[in-house]
Amino acid sequence: MHSEIEAHVFISGIVQGVFFRANTMEMARELKLSGWVKNLPDGRVEAIFRGDENKVKKMIEWCHKGPRFARVSKVDVEIRGIKDKLQGFEIRY
Repeated sequence: MHSEIEAHVFISGIVQGVFFRANTMEMARELKLSGWVKNLPDGRVEAIFRGDENKVKKMIEWCHKGPRFARVSKVDVEIRGIKDKLQGFEIRY
């Protein structure tokens, strides 16, 4: 059995206006992860991914590339203890 982990992720680069959030949500749901994704005022994208450790790692790998028109320059990841209860995966505004 794999343990469940939570990753707090910040993605930098050309990551807004390129369907990053929609594609992230699609990928996270495919991997059956819970959490959320949102744009930040400074141009970065912030996300929480929670679920099976291997699937969370796969999601983080995907974030280094992102959708077709994204140009990711940096991905900061903090693996942390599970805090509040999350259901499903959503885009936050």
